[in-house]
Amino acid sequence: MTKPEPLPDAIRRTRRSAGLTLRELAGRLAISPATLSAIENGKTGVSVERLHALAGALGTTAAQLMGDAGTTSARGHSTADRRVRTSRRESPGAATAATQSAGDWRVFPSLRIDPVLAAAIDSFVETGYHGATMRSIAERAGMSVPGMYHHYRDKQELLVRALDLTMDELHWRVRAARDQGTGGIERVGLIVEALALYHTHRRELAFIGASEMRSLEPANRARITDSRNQIQYLLDDEIDAAIAEGSLTTRHPRDAGRAISTMCTSLPQWFRIDGPSSPEQIAAEYARFALDLLGQG
Repeated sequence: MTKPEPLPDAIRRTRRSAGLTLRELAGRLAISPATLSAIENGKTGVSVERLHALAGALGTTAAQLMGDAGTTSARGHSTADRRVRTSRRESPGAATAATQSAGDWRVFPSLRIDPVLAAAIDSFVETGYHGATMRSIAERAGMSVPGMYHHYRDKQELLVRALDLTMDELHWRVRAARDQGTGGIERVGLIVEALALYHTHRRELAFIGASEMRSLEPANRARITDSRNQIQYLLDDEIDAAIAEGSLTTRHPRDAGRAISTMCTSLPQWFRIDGPSSPEQIAAEYARFALDLLGQG
């Protein structure tokens, strides 16, 4: 019997056969090209939800990508689904950008995160990545250490998963916000609003993203950094468009763009959901601050 083609290779081959670039397919999935590249190179796994989203975007089926007929087991899960869950070592209920991207970018429902990852996020916020241990995370999750290793192979994988959740959600929300704008200046304001909303509504994840990049292993740090840069470039492009339209007058667009991003990423350091301002108020104010900084006419 012929051995099935590895999933990353099948995804890459099918994408190329469809005549799609990494950027084009990533756009259909509302994820960054860096994340898709990591999937195709076997550096990050694929959830069941994302597998089906990939298949739909490529005009095929999950079973065909997995190289089998998707035989259904007695418990109702296909062979492909079981294999993907095993390779990702995560809960099938974990939220993905593909499933969220159909929603309103201003609405923040609770994320469906498995207990181990939820415990890790709490631990990283409370004690920092280096202060947390697999044993302390297991205790917080109410699991045994061996049981936790069934889902995640080490603490680094937990950190990477938390940052992937952050970046995937940021990419679809920021793009959805931008796409609502009818001109460069409006798109800039909407992007800043989306960034501020995320960094207040998802304060814990955003805090980890701002404080634990240094804890990533080199390959993971390079991939997440590239993903972050893609959002910065998206903001830079809209600033340039607004300047070209005559709507903004700044003489230092790159410096201003990075100052605006830093303004948003610093929100988790001081914002409190029970404070005097709501996330929506903060987001509206930050959009105005950004446009003033950029020399709105």
